[in-house]
Amino acid sequence: MRWWRDWVDLVVPPECAGCGAARSLLCAVCAERLRGGGPVRVVPEPCPPGLPTVYAAAEYADVARSVLLAHKERGALRLAPRLGALLADCVPRARVGGAGPVLVPVPSARRAVAARGHDPTLRLARAAAVELRRRGVPATAVPALVQVRRIVDQGGLSGHERLRNVAGALGIRPTGERLLRGRPVVLVDDLMTSGASLAEAARALRAGGAEVAGAAVVAAGSATVVPAARTSARARSTPRRARRTPPNGVRPRRVARLGAQGRTGRTVCALTGRSPRPRRRPDGRRTGGRRQPPEP
Repeated sequence: MRWWRDWVDLVVPPECAGCGAARSLLCAVCAERLRGGGPVRVVPEPCPPGLPTVYAAAEYADVARSVLLAHKERGALRLAPRLGALLADCVPRARVGGAGPVLVPVPSARRAVAARGHDPTLRLARAAAVELRRRGVPATAVPALVQVRRIVDQGGLSGHERLRNVAGALGIRPTGERLLRGRPVVLVDDLMTSGASLAEAARALRAGGAEVAGAAVVAAGSATVVPAARTSARARSTPRRARRTPPNGVRPRRVARLGAQGRTGRTVCALTGRSPRPRRRPDGRRTGGRRQPPEP
């Protein structure tokens, strides 16, 4: 029944899914804002156990939120190639190696698919695989996962409640293990908030012997997800010059920070608090260490 959507688009020009501008399904401005600065690694807080490395193309806000809702809930199926291209940008970050990756979408509930009239996550996975093959990457999309028990709607649940809701809810189809054997698997979803669904999908795949290389999502919720680069910012806060040899040639066994100035302005070791060992100049005077009183 896709023909009637195309017929409606001919009679009534579409509006931009991001800003509502006329005669464009996605205007150039919204497309640029949707792409943003490229994929980033994201980590939910708290991070559920077993969650693979996740890369997101955008933050779930403004344009990304409007476009995803238009594709998922309002049936704007022609947005799938655009969103699939964003997923394709995230897949190489998962370190899939030289082998062609298998894109496995997180399955939706059957009643949700029936209500929407399509499976949005599976459609995006197939669109991403098409885009990757166009770029020369032999990727395939395989709906290898299936819900083995009913789960309640995740909306309104906390992170811990979502973990309990999806625990043990997914499994591999009978033909899925054969299709996934020996190839890196990248989980695909349109949105990540708590990461519970991706963690459960990774658990089901690993239980079936699959190699989960990572996960790719179109957008990540800003309320509970932060860029992973922030988690290692403290480790990089020490300047590189702090690891160099001090001017007096004395290198302590462990140096956390050098260059700290004492009360008298001398360079001290941040760990011991001692002044550097004094040295003598050719004229007999000492350099460094404690300042000597002037001669009378």
